[in-house]
Parts: sequence; C-alpha cells; structure tokens
Amino acid sequence: MKKQFLFIVSFTTLFILSVNAQIDKNSALFITLKKQDSIFFEKVFNQCDLDYLKNHITADLKFYHDKSGFQNRSLFFENTQKYICSDSEKKPIRKIDTKSVEVFPLFNNSKLYGAIQKGIHHFYLREKSKEDIWTSTAKFTHVWILDNDNWKLSEILSYDHQNTVVETDKSSEILSYDNQKAVVETDKSSIEQLLKRNNVPALGIGIIESGKLSKIEVYGTLDKEKTAPYNTIFKVASLTKPIFTLTILKLIDKGLLDLDEPLYKYWIDPDIKNDERYKKLTPEIVLTHQTGFPNWRYLTPSNKLTFQFDPGTKYQYSGEGFEYLRTAVENKLGKSIEELAKELLFDPLKMSDTHFWWDREMDETRYSQNFNEKGEKLEIEKYYEANAAANLLTTIEDYGKFLEYMINGAGLTESLFQEMIKHQVKLKENDFFGLGWEILTDFSKDEFALLHTGKDPGVSTLAIWFPKSKNGYIIFLNGDNVNSIYEELLTRQLYLGNDLWNKR
Repeated sequence: MKKQFLFIVSFTTLFILSVNAQIDKNSALFITLKKQDSIFFEKVFNQCDLDYLKNHITADLKFYHDKSGFQNRSLFFENTQKYICSDSEKKPIRKIDTKSVEVFPLFNNSKLYGAIQKGIHHFYLREKSKEDIWTSTAKFTHVWILDNDNWKLSEILSYDHQNTVVETDKSSEILSYDNQKAVVETDKSSIEQLLKRNNVPALGIGIIESGKLSKIEVYGTLDKEKTAPYNTIFKVASLTKPIFTLTILKLIDKGLLDLDEPLYKYWIDPDIKNDERYKKLTPEIVLTHQTGFPNWRYLTPSNKLTFQFDPGTKYQYSGEGFEYLRTAVENKLGKSIEELAKELLFDPLKMSDTHFWWDREMDETRYSQNFNEKGEKLEIEKYYEANAAANLLTTIEDYGKFLEYMINGAGLTESLFQEMIKHQVKLKENDFFGLGWEILTDFSKDEFALLHTGKDPGVSTLAIWFPKSKNGYIIFLNGDNVNSIYEELLTRQLYLGNDLWNKR
C-alpha cells in the first residue's frame, strides 16, 4: 500500500527551459489544457481506461517522481496497471486544485507546439459506500505536446509530496499552496460536503465574465462513486428551449422563416384541426408562450391538445407550443431540428458534447445519473428522438459556449437581438417574457437579466445572463433536493445572486 501511495501522487512535468509568461486563465489555451487534464486523469487515473492512456502519451514519455524514481513509457504503463488499476475495491482517486493551475505556451518560430502546465493535486482512496479518504497532496508539472492537432503528455514531474493534515474547528482539511505557504483550501471540499448533505451527487458551474467564459467547474460524482469529470454530461430539461429558440431566430435572420409567419401552412395538429384558432399560431406566439396550449397534453384529463384560451391573449408556459413549432419548421424546410441546430449552432460553436437524444456519439460513461430527494438513484430514461422543449444532453463547457455567444449578440442582427430581449408579455411586477427567455428587472447596479431554468425528476438547471455587464452563469445539478445548494451559490458566490434568490 505504501508503494501504491508513492506512485499515486501528482503526475507532473519537466524541463522548464525557455518559457513564455503564464497565459491568462480565460484564454482558449488555458481552458483547452484544463479540459485535457481533466479528461486524461478522469479516464486514466479514476476510470482506468488503459486504451485512452496508450493513445494520449507520447512514445518517448518520461515520468520523474521525487519518491519512486524515473519511469519510461513502458514502466509507467505497467505501474499504472499494477498500482492504480489493480484493485477496484480500493481505488486511488485524483482531484486537482483548480486555483493553483498555471499554463505556459511553447512556441517554435511562432508556431505553438506544446504547453507546460503546473499546479497542485490531491489524492484520495475510494472504497464503496465510504467517504473518500485523503492520502496526499503534491505539486505537478506536465509537458503537453501537439501531435497532429491532438494533445499528448510528453513529460511528467511529480514532487513535493505532502501528507500533513491541518486540524481546524470544523474538520481536517487538505493543505494547499499559496506563494509557497500552506493555507487551508476549503472551497471545493465545502461545496462537495454541501452536495453530500443534500443528496445531490454532482454540480456543474460555468461563469461568464465581461462576455467571456472564464470558469468551468464540476464537483462531486456521477453516481455517488465515480468522480464527475470536467466534461460531465448532464440532462438539462427545459434549458433545451433556449437552444431551440436561437435556432429559430437564426432561421429568421437568414430569411428562411418569419417571426409572424402562420404555422398552419406547414402543420396542423390533428387534435385541433376543427378549431380554427390554429390559424393564429406563429413563431412569435410560440416563443413568448402565448399559444393557449397546456404545458403537455398528457397532463390533461383528455390527453389531447386543446386551446385553453385564444392564442396571443396571455402567457402560459407550454412545451407543446415548442414542439408544434419544431414540427412546422421541419416540414417547411425538410430538415430535422438536429440538422438545423448542428448547422447553425453546434458546429460553429464546437459544441461537440451536446445531443438532443441518446445518439451513437453520446458517451454514457460521462453521464451524471439522477437522484431523488432522498438520494435514491432514478432509472435512466433514454430518449431516441428530438424534443424542442426538453431532454437536451450537454456539458458545462458546451452550454457555457452557447451562453457566451448569447451574451455577445448570438450573431443576430441588432434589431432581432433587441426583439428577443424586449418585454413581449408581462408576467408580474418586474417580470416579463421575451423570445424564449424570461426577463427579470430591478436588479442592483441597474441590471436586468434573461433567465431560463430546467426541472425534471433528478434534474435542476439554471442559466442567466446580464446584457449590460455581459456577466452570466449556468448551474447544473443531478438531484432534487437543491434549494440549500442554490441558496449557498446564489447568496454567497455568484454575480447578483442574492438579488436573484430574493426574487424566487
């Protein structure tokens, strides 16, 4: 076991020779390397995907360890099998101290060929049905090399191992480093304790500051056992609607659809074919939730689609309306919503981990399973066709890219963007609905916000953005008992979150 712990500690890098200054933590390279680090260690160290390891280290890999010596690629691979992946009942787990990470680009004649990544990570021993036990903390340096546009680990240095525990009034907490001085690192551990207290295994947070996606964090576990990686896939329920909304607005901007275009030319639901109010339905009526439809027909006694009031006369939230618009648009253009969203959003924004349904590219090993209020795991419900109003599968990074795009105008004409954030219908005092987004006013700093939430069994999500400051954030949770978690995040950590919490 002692030898196992020695090998476990920080995978790290070498040869810091001629290096540029560390890059901004909001830069594309920093975020890319942060993602590479998270995926590599989650797959290799935490999940023991040895095929992934083979394909993501260079042929001449060098690993330097201050306790157990030097290893080449062959010995490194052998020791990973022997000491990291040999016992699934007692599994070493690695977690990074995100605040400690620095990245330095490597150039050759002005061409980027690699990067050096430095930081601190912590190691734990995981046993089923038990809390993870901290075993050590170490500094690391990684040399990443670009090989045909793929990032691979080339050199690893692991050093300055510590196994000291600081006793505090509340608990024993892990040492971190700040300017070479040990300080107590409480942020991540306190959030993960908050999740455990509330029977919610995983939390994802994305932060947009001044129009840039600046932070992507995932805490907790996928299923109360496997660590949730940086690229955890969440079901986000009604956060599907903003994606669909922007797809429709893109079509309008391209002249392929009009905001006030009658939909009956392309689709009439059989349930309402004898009620001529269907002639009043337009994209604008749908996106402002004024169709007169119930949320879902299956929730009504008749299980049929009906008008509960005249379209365009008042607000009533309706997933049926979004599905109605999807069918009409697909019929008009001869393309599925999957094809349209891929062409207009997913490909341009490189949202490669976003899916309307459980298609072949959906990586189930990264899915955050869902839990009820008691912390009991719910059966996974897979969908095999698109829905314009629900069931989207995505990551914090992908949805963060989308929200960043929204904040910066979404590539729409100024007139259509302003139409989207206009008060189309009043819900109550300081509360309106625009095109696809709720609009909340009367925030501090003279701000207003566009908001959408999502809720399904074992799913709670939120996306909010402030056009004036270009700040925003997203929160994904895979459990039902979420009120205390939202209160902690909003009132203590997130931009104007206290204002938002008080508006609930």
